[in-house]
Amino acid sequence: MSDVTSAMAGDLPAPVEGLLLTHFLTVGDVPRSRAFYADILSGTVVLEENPCIVKVANSWIIMNPGGGPTDDKPDVVLRTPEDPGTVSSFLNVRVADIRDFYATASARGAEFLTPPIDRRAELRCYMRDPDGYLIEVGQATGMLRGILARTDTEP
Repeated sequence: MSDVTSAMAGDLPAPVEGLLLTHFLTVGDVPRSRAFYADILSGTVVLEENPCIVKVANSWIIMNPGGGPTDDKPDVVLRTPEDPGTVSSFLNVRVADIRDFYATASARGAEFLTPPIDRRAELRCYMRDPDGYLIEVGQATGMLRGILARTDTEP
């Protein structure tokens, strides 16, 4: 899939007006990460690489290997997460049925930190992608009735 065909052009993150939001990930192995987002999150591969683009639901994950500075980001080095215990950003996926998603994704090889937990406002769990990026998966429950999330100190 080296060329973008006109049929695929509609799947590219290229708005006719305004803007849209995508998420860029620096990955260690493009084919491995591409397979994860296509298989686990049921994404559609729009471009295989340079950059890899996977359309997931109503958004896009854009992936490329790390690298040094470029002329448009002269002091920036891209690399995968070094410490999985420290996170400054993560993908947030909202689902209609978290138990079904958890079972399906687990069967496809996804590794979750915990099963879904009731946080009052939502049912929530986390998984990691092949490079260690954290992905929150949540289903709105109580928040639909005005019930806020519990804090870590509440039962």
